[in-house]
Amino acid sequence: MISRSIAIALVSALVGCGGASHAVKQEAKTVQLPPANPTAVGKMVQGVQAAKDGQRDRAASLLREAIQVDSNLWEARYDLGVVLANAGDLTGAEEQLGTAAKLAPDWPDAAVALAEVRRRRGEHRLAADGLSDFVRDHAGAVDARTLYVAVLRESGQIDKAIAEAREVLVRKPADATALAELALSHLAKGEKEAAALLTKQALDASPTSAVAHRATGLLDLANGDDAEAFAEFRKAAQLDPHDTTSRLNMGVVLLHAGAYPKAEEQYREILKVSSDDLEAQVGLAAALRGEADAQHQQKLDEARGLLEKVLASDPHDVSALFNLGVLYADFLKKPAEALPLFKRFLADAPADHPLRPEAEKFVSAASASGPAPAPVAPPVAAPAAPVKK
Repeated sequence: MISRSIAIALVSALVGCGGASHAVKQEAKTVQLPPANPTAVGKMVQGVQAAKDGQRDRAASLLREAIQVDSNLWEARYDLGVVLANAGDLTGAEEQLGTAAKLAPDWPDAAVALAEVRRRRGEHRLAADGLSDFVRDHAGAVDARTLYVAVLRESGQIDKAIAEAREVLVRKPADATALAELALSHLAKGEKEAAALLTKQALDASPTSAVAHRATGLLDLANGDDAEAFAEFRKAAQLDPHDTTSRLNMGVVLLHAGAYPKAEEQYREILKVSSDDLEAQVGLAAALRGEADAQHQQKLDEARGLLEKVLASDPHDVSALFNLGVLYADFLKKPAEALPLFKRFLADAPADHPLRPEAEKFVSAASASGPAPAPVAPPVAAPAAPVKK
């Protein structure tokens, strides 16, 4: 049998080659496990090397073989989760990373990677709940706590996000990511002056921080300055080409500007990296809908297929519900198909959702004398928040 500390070093090797963004510098603690099976470790070594060589399918196959030999080899489960996440298989990645986190409950990389995958799947509340226990037991895990701030904000727990961001800044006063996340939390409360001050502090602390530039772009977007927002998102994309968040934000700006072909390009690039990204699928559907005309009716078919796929994954996705309703009512001229979608939207959307009045107008008109045309709208989901890399 082989000591587990050897396997930990192998996991770090995969992290170093770009398989994940959060490398640990100390040996992780684990639950009491039997010694690692040497055959399984050998398979994992080969899988790590395959991942470093860009052979993703072979890497996944070898890592699965390692897990079959030794189901407790959490290092292989973590590596497999990273490989699957990079391939866009977020469901499989969540399963493997979740098991790795249970087997190695004190290892920050597993907790952070699992939360990142849940975040990409839109499971913000679940991501926050998972990180809550970890940061409670690991006060010094700054990266995990900073991500915790982001998922708290994304799940609507703004005041708690602000409190946690301040905890990070007590430990790292000039942390650009924490400052940017604190800025976005204040922006979510409508406190633009505080957000502007904090984004400036984030950029002063780290002018090359992609996170700070993304936060600045989101503030520009909230202030109605689409051109400045796009410029900031483009800077962020250049600084962090491995993250799809900035492309998602750029797509939103392009949709607002009616530049549908350019928006389509951004969303297709995202889906090459993360095929399960629900926001990108909704955004692509809106771009295709905007491009459709008498000569490009197939774009409407593709848009409908994308939105139906999103709703199959998440039946309560309000962006997909509204956009599919618009597609049926205004473009496919099938108001009877649109009505139940707008009703579902109204049942799921928060009371202050900006598109509620339009959906209510359609439903009311349909109930009275016949459906009114639905408005053409871009995806209603806000641009995704910064991701620390």
